[in-house]
Amino acid sequence: MVRLEEPLELLLGDLATVDGHDAGVGEVNVFILTDHPIRVFDKMRLLPEVVRLLPNLRVAYRRIGEDEFQVLHPTGPYEFKIA
Repeated sequence: MVRLEEPLELLLGDLATVDGHDAGVGEVNVFILTDHPIRVFDKMRLLPEVVRLLPNLRVAYRRIGEDEFQVLHPTGPYEFKIA
């Protein structure tokens, strides 16, 4: 994940802050702080590292102070939780 964080930081610039990662049982989370989650995800899709991960990638965001996540990827009904 560290190899992914650096290219993300360079790509996203002032649009977002890559705020680290954690690893749980069978998953790794990368935390990105932004006011523009959809724009960030659209830009992330430009990275070859992200393109390779898309089949297994889950992307969601939540607003500060809210508990429920809004899923951006994959499309369709999907419950998102951080382990």
